[in-house]
Amino acid sequence: MFLLKKILSALAVPPFSLILLALAGVLLSRRHPRSGRWLAGVALAAMLLMSIPTVSILLMQSLALPPPITTAQLRGVQAIVILGGGVDDDAPEYGTDTVGRATLQRLRYGAWLQKSSGLPILVSGGSPFGSRPEAEAMKETLEREFGAKVRWAEAHSRDTAENANLSAAMLWPAKITRIALVSHAWHLPRAVPLFERQGLEVVAAPTAYDTWPRSYAERILPSAEALHRSSTALREWIGIAVQRLRK
Repeated sequence: MFLLKKILSALAVPPFSLILLALAGVLLSRRHPRSGRWLAGVALAAMLLMSIPTVSILLMQSLALPPPITTAQLRGVQAIVILGGGVDDDAPEYGTDTVGRATLQRLRYGAWLQKSSGLPILVSGGSPFGSRPEAEAMKETLEREFGAKVRWAEAHSRDTAENANLSAAMLWPAKITRIALVSHAWHLPRAVPLFERQGLEVVAAPTAYDTWPRSYAERILPSAEALHRSSTALREWIGIAVQRLRK
């Protein structure tokens, strides 16, 4: 089911879905030239639109991103939970799997929160495709590179729902019921409810907001990064919709 979900997600979310739509338009144009060209044109126009930074940032902001955690909120929680965001497989410079860029951003912020609060940290991330468990790489990075102590490492989850379920199971024996949940700002609108369903009181601790470029040119010139941002936002909206239907 996990692999099927990943495949369906890849098929549904741009750019792959738009590429398939454009190819369908090319094939259709052999029998219906006008309709085929129109379909391919719509797909390419949509991909171009999603590659514009202004459009991608507006899509991100439509997710109702939570505000940064405050000092008062941080004082009211018992632990910091950091969610994994992917690994770099077989990184040659390290000689093993290591945390990816998204995970590193989350770890940096989690370490910063611990230094200002002294709260214990739980890292969560498994090994869905058989590589090194993400939580192990997260724990190693936090302790070696940031000097932050990790109390719990949940290394079996494959997605956000399992992050919530398995992390809660580790926290309950320690009587931890109130947490600060660290992840990307775009991820928390979907992640927070999943943790709350496990009976935890959750304060969002978002990081890595997508902010507006300073120059006008950077706001309007298409880029691969903007396309990736748009794709991420749409994937999160699909995930939120599915989550609400299940609820």
